[in-house]
Amino acid sequence: MADEKVEPTISADPEKAVVSDGQAGVQAAEAMTLSWSKTSVITTYVCMWSLYCVNAFQSSITGNLGPYILSDFGEHSLVTLIGIVSQVMAAATYMPVAKIVNLWGRPFGFTLMISLATIGLIMMATCKDVQTYAASQVFYSVGFTGMIFSIDIITADTSTLRNRGLAYAFTSSPYMITAFAGPKIAERFHESNWRWAYGIWCILLPAIAVPLLTTLYLGIRKGKKQGLLQKESSGRTWYESIIFHAVEFDIIGIFLLAAGFILFLLPFTLANSSHNKWKSASILAMLVIGFVTLIVFAIYEKFLSSKPFIPFHLLTSRTALGACLLSFTYQISYYCWGSYFTSFLQVVYDESITTAGYINSTFDVVSGVWLFIVGYLINRTGRFKWLIMCAVPMYMLGIGLMIYFRTPGQKIGYIVMCQIFAALGGGTMIICQQVAITSVANHNELASMLAMLGLFGYLGGAVGNSISGAIWTHTLPAALQDMLPESAKGDWEEIYGSLDVQLSYAMGSLEREGIVAAYGFAQKRMLIAGTAIMTLSLVWMMIIKNVNVKESKQVKGVLF
Repeated sequence: MADEKVEPTISADPEKAVVSDGQAGVQAAEAMTLSWSKTSVITTYVCMWSLYCVNAFQSSITGNLGPYILSDFGEHSLVTLIGIVSQVMAAATYMPVAKIVNLWGRPFGFTLMISLATIGLIMMATCKDVQTYAASQVFYSVGFTGMIFSIDIITADTSTLRNRGLAYAFTSSPYMITAFAGPKIAERFHESNWRWAYGIWCILLPAIAVPLLTTLYLGIRKGKKQGLLQKESSGRTWYESIIFHAVEFDIIGIFLLAAGFILFLLPFTLANSSHNKWKSASILAMLVIGFVTLIVFAIYEKFLSSKPFIPFHLLTSRTALGACLLSFTYQISYYCWGSYFTSFLQVVYDESITTAGYINSTFDVVSGVWLFIVGYLINRTGRFKWLIMCAVPMYMLGIGLMIYFRTPGQKIGYIVMCQIFAALGGGTMIICQQVAITSVANHNELASMLAMLGLFGYLGGAVGNSISGAIWTHTLPAALQDMLPESAKGDWEEIYGSLDVQLSYAMGSLEREGIVAAYGFAQKRMLIAGTAIMTLSLVWMMIIKNVNVKESKQVKGVLF
C-alpha cells in the first residue's frame, strides 16, 4: 500500500476544516462528516445496524451450537479453553485495529476485519477436528471483534457525545430480534447439519458489508472533492515503510501481551487434566513465564516503546481508568457464570436448545430495550455517573440471587427474574463505559480509548473464562465420580466430555440425577466467584468523574 499523508485545507472557520494534527484516518473521517448529508448519516446507521444484526444472529446461532460441536469431537469441557485463547487474541486485536483505522482509514480496517471473520467462518464450516475448530475460532473472534470495534469507532466519529449513548443503543439493538430467532434456528441446524450454521454467513457477511463500505468511501471521496483533504507522498522506501508500520503497530508489544496472557491463563484450565495437576512442571512453568512476560510487556511499553501499545498518559485519567477497570471486572464476573449456562439449562431443567437459548437471551432482550432509555437519560441529564452507581448494585443483586435460585429444584422463573436484574445493570454499565471512555478524549484519541476499553473487557472475559474453566475442571469430574450411581461411575469421563451423552440419560434416572447434582455443585461455585469479584466495581464506579457530556464538541459535521 502506498503511504499517504493527508493534510487539511486551510480554512478561516475551524468548524469547517479537519483537525490539523490528526492522523490520516481521523482527518478522512472528519472530511466525510463535514461534507455529507443527513441522508448519508441515516444510510450509515442503517448499514451498521444491519451488520450488528448479522453478528447477533451468527453469535446466537453458533453460541447455542458450540457445546454440541465440541461434543461431536468428544471435548465438551474445552468450551472455556477455546474461549480463553480466542478472547486473548481478540483482545490483542484492538490496538492494531485502532492504529490501522487511524493511519489507513476506517474503510480499510473494516475491510480487513471482514476478511478475517469470513476466513474463520469458512474454516469452522469445513473443520474436521477440534484443532481446526479452535484455530477457526481465533480467526472468527479476531475478525468479528475487529469488525464490531470498527463500527463502534465509526459510531463515535458520526455522533455527538451527548447522543452517543442513543447511537450505541441503536446499533446494538438487533440483539433483541436475534434473541428469539437465533436459538430456534440453532436447533434446526443441530437436527440437520451444523456446518451450514457457519456456511450461510460466509456469503451473507461480505454481501451486507458492501453498502457500509460504499457509503464510507463515497463520503470520503466527496470530502476530497470539496478540497477538505489533499494527498502527499510520505517519501519512504518500501523497507522504511515496513519499519515505520512495525513501530506504529507496536509488534513487540502485541506479541508480549498475547503470549503473556495466554501462558498465564491457560494453566487454570489445563491443570486438572495434567498428571501431577498443579505440581506439574509444565503448568508451573507456564504460570511463571506468563507472569514474567506480562511484566516485561509493562516495562517495554513504559520505557522502550516509541509508540506505546497502551497510551499511558490517557490512563492517568480517573474516568478512563475507572471505566476500563469496571469493564474488566464486569467481564470477569459475567464469564464466571455464563460459559456453561445453556448446558446447565438443558441438563438440569431438560430444556430444548431453543428454550435454553431464549432464557439465556433474556439479557439481550431486556438490555436491548433498556439501552434506549439509558441513552435518553444521558441525553437529557448530560450525566452518566449516576446511572453507573445504580447499575452496579442492580447487577450484583441479580447474580447474587442466582447463587440461591440457579440450583436444581428451583423454579426456572426465578432464574429469568435474576437474568432481568442482571440485564438492567449490565446493559447500563456497557453503554456508560463507552460514553465515559470517549468523554475524556479528543477525536484523534477516540480509537485508542475505545481500543483500551475493549482490551480490558476482553482480557476480563479471558480471566472469567479461566476462573470458570478452573472451577469446572476441578469440581465437575470429582462431583460426577462421587454422585453418579455405581453402574455409571466407570463412564464419568465420557459423560464429562459430551453434552449429548449427559442428555441421553432420562430425566429422573439415577444417572441423570447424579449429573444434575454435579452441575448444581459446580454452578454454585461459579456464581459465588462472579459475585465476589464484582464487589470491586463498587470502588471503580467511585473513581469515574461526573462528566457533563452536554458541553463537549468532540466531533464536527453532520452528525447523529
